[in-house]
Amino acid sequence: MTGWPTAPVIYEIGTWPWLAGLSRRYSRPVTLADVPGEVWDEVAAPGVNAVWLMGVWERSPAGLAVARENASLQRAFRAALPDLADSDVVGSPYCVRQYRVDDRLGGPEGLATARAELKRRGLRLILDYVPNHVAPDHPATTDHPNWFIQGSAADLAADPGGWFEAAGRILAFGRDPYFPPWPDVAQLNAFDPGLREATVATLAWIGEQCDGVRVDMAMLVTNDIFAGTWGAYAGEVPAEEFWPPIIERVKAAHPGLVLIAEAYWDTEWTLQRQGFDFCYDKRLYDRLTHEGAEALRKHLVADRGYQDGLLRFTENHDEPRAAASMPGGRDRAAAVAIATLPGATLWHDGQFEGRRTHLSVFLGRYPDEPADPDLRSFHRRLLTVAAGLRRGEWRLLDVRGWPDNPSHRDVVAWSWHEGATRHLVVVNFGDAPAQARVPLPWPGLAGRSWELTDLLDGRVFDRDGDELAAEGLYVDLPPWATHVLAVEPA
Repeated sequence: MTGWPTAPVIYEIGTWPWLAGLSRRYSRPVTLADVPGEVWDEVAAPGVNAVWLMGVWERSPAGLAVARENASLQRAFRAALPDLADSDVVGSPYCVRQYRVDDRLGGPEGLATARAELKRRGLRLILDYVPNHVAPDHPATTDHPNWFIQGSAADLAADPGGWFEAAGRILAFGRDPYFPPWPDVAQLNAFDPGLREATVATLAWIGEQCDGVRVDMAMLVTNDIFAGTWGAYAGEVPAEEFWPPIIERVKAAHPGLVLIAEAYWDTEWTLQRQGFDFCYDKRLYDRLTHEGAEALRKHLVADRGYQDGLLRFTENHDEPRAAASMPGGRDRAAAVAIATLPGATLWHDGQFEGRRTHLSVFLGRYPDEPADPDLRSFHRRLLTVAAGLRRGEWRLLDVRGWPDNPSHRDVVAWSWHEGATRHLVVVNFGDAPAQARVPLPWPGLAGRSWELTDLLDGRVFDRDGDELAAEGLYVDLPPWATHVLAVEPA
């Protein structure tokens, strides 16, 4: 991770709809080659370290045809865009025909310009790689059929939704073990030596154009999962795992390249050990969205080294918008949590403004939605505060209450400490008021007064050090409310 911060903050942009929005804003076609400087300045918000331009690679005409003919996809498209036009359906960015920047987005030269603009503002660039599948019209389906899961005419006849014909061969549609096949992609064979060599070459090629790579569904090609998904179709299980030798060679070519695994099914620790710098923390997302403080607390007892390798988020292009899925202030409490915990943080374009419509990755235009200026101001302030907070020792703190007042169970707290700098984060992760005592982990509190400044809203609390040392900090928080406190001698 040469040159990267240890806990980077990443901003995801859906490249196609973002550029379409800029084209409307400036009344001219805008590509990556000519994004106005003021827009890059807006993207480079204080506290952001990297930009993930999601979906820059050349999309498949065959995949686009599938999307335009699929009735269930069309219903989802119209739910997001009631005024849907044919031109709004641009195909999936994860149905890649070749790893070359789509000319409609600015081509390779446009990407190079965008990267230079980001670098000028101190930001790194992240791009995608999809190891599990490619478009059905990818040149490799005819040039290198051994890179793919192959079947027979009998397989195609028995399951036409799982197989298709390409250049006289029967190839499998891509899938994971828990869902039906995806009808717009061809399944690569992770056990094939030639495919593994091609993966090294492709990742190294992508690494020449960016500073980090987000790897789609990285766990699907680990030996156990791939063998369990494809069985005899995949052939003999290799002696070596998929990722370790590939990552070693790619990082030898690009020592500073950061690799991020989209990871599910409790594979985060496995993928960290196999060489990924960060893995999605989907468990935390699920707990922030659907569970309460106790589940959050249990999640955070994990080893600090493991947590440092997690990527925390409350939305991305696959998940519902946080403003819609976390109502009543829950979204702000969750945002404070992910922004102030160890590990990397991911934010999604439109999240700060409170967008509520989840846009399919097949679509190239966002619907018009009013921005929430108060929510935007909150997120911008949170990013700035978090940038100066996550340093040194992190500790999950005990929270105490009283026999006749169980509301403290909704309160979660943690601290950061480096030298003379002390920060305390307290979150009421519940829909009712909560009171609690939070014992503080720092010696030397007694015998003096302390000033606690809430960095998000500017409130200042004066507290007696003897009480802090003996009983902890008393907090009384409304539903979903938070404190992000700088603790200093008065």
